[in-house]
Amino acid sequence: MFSQLKEDVYCIFDRDPAARNILEILTTYPGIHAIIFYRLTHGLWRRDWKWLARFLAALARWLTGIEIHPGATIGRRFFIDHGMGVVIGETAVIGDDCTLYHGVTLGGTTWQKGKRHPTLGNNVVVGAGAKVLGPILIGDGARIGSNAVVVKPVPDNATAIGIPAKITEIPKDTLEKRRLETAKKIGFDAYGTSNDMPDPVLNAINRILDHLHAVDHRMDRMCEILRQQDPSFVENEQLPDLKGCELHSQLDEIAQ
Repeated sequence: MFSQLKEDVYCIFDRDPAARNILEILTTYPGIHAIIFYRLTHGLWRRDWKWLARFLAALARWLTGIEIHPGATIGRRFFIDHGMGVVIGETAVIGDDCTLYHGVTLGGTTWQKGKRHPTLGNNVVVGAGAKVLGPILIGDGARIGSNAVVVKPVPDNATAIGIPAKITEIPKDTLEKRRLETAKKIGFDAYGTSNDMPDPVLNAINRILDHLHAVDHRMDRMCEILRQQDPSFVENEQLPDLKGCELHSQLDEIAQ
């Protein structure tokens, strides 16, 4: 328990730039208070001291504004930022290195007994006010946007946003590499904005890059066919460099 508590405290330094020292965390962070209570109540719950576990959990809710059922299963280095209004149900399962913000609910959608709350993989981040409902799986590295209502599974490393939540497309490695190469060729960085944020402007720029790549590929193919038909065909004209032009400056501004 104490080794887990130490990890829970130190992981806050990595995820909250406002954290300055251990004393401040232990005395002013309701999230860590709720976790301390949970580690204790979960141990009591597993030893069949269920009433005492529920009583202490209710006390923790009154003190911190965070409700964690002692029957929930929570992994290591768990961080609740701000915390007010967080609710974690009895059959919820949370992996390692997960982060929840205030107002998050890991709730059920049925009154039937059994597994009725979500399962979060490792390295999951759930934004403020999000509701993750039902016995669904949220994959490793997934991101749930603020105020999203998630009622269907979320794949690994995907981002879910909206009501009801929809999965935003995550570029595959090859697609991402191709976009970076095309962006470099025309002189600006399309990834000035983080991939984790479903920015509509960034999405539009990504589509432009995909279109430019397709046009380049088609032109190269046409030139190759022309050379086969006419050996004297030579590509003398060089494409103009976009760097320094007004369009490049505007695109660079948008991307950053």
